Amino acid sequence: MKSYRKELWFNIPTRRGFINITHQVEEALRESGIKEGLVLVNAMHITASVFINDNESGLHHDFDVWLEKLAPHEPVSQYRHNNGEDNADAHLKRQVMGREVIVAITNGRLDFGPWEQIFYGEFDGRRKKRALIKIIGE
Repeated sequence: MKSYRKELWFNIPTRRGFINITHQVEEALRESGIKEGLVLVNAMHITASVFINDNESGLHHDFDVWLEKLAPHEPVSQYRHNNGEDNADAHLKRQVMGREVIVAITNGRLDFGPWEQIFYGEFDGRRKKRALIKIIGE
């Protein structure tokens, strides 16, 4: 069995944002040479997420609005975690959106259902962060 590892780096200029990383994952898969197996993609920061969903701007807006209702950033005093930081809401948003995704690889391609794409979600941006791609298989 072979394995391949690659990091993707991000510096989102805003507090929150979503980036479609499907093409970067497909590129890593091509680089790996693996034709059958699994790919894991995970956020390596506790205020960011990796998830699979539709690449539709209205949906991304709805995610942002919904998450802000679930865990509003302000007032920051509502959170115990915010002793010297102001990102407690980002930890909660990450918990809801998830840490990672696993996708099957079949015939050298990501084996997606209709409309599925991979996204990096940022909830406490304005600094460098990364996601890990780990591919295993033959």
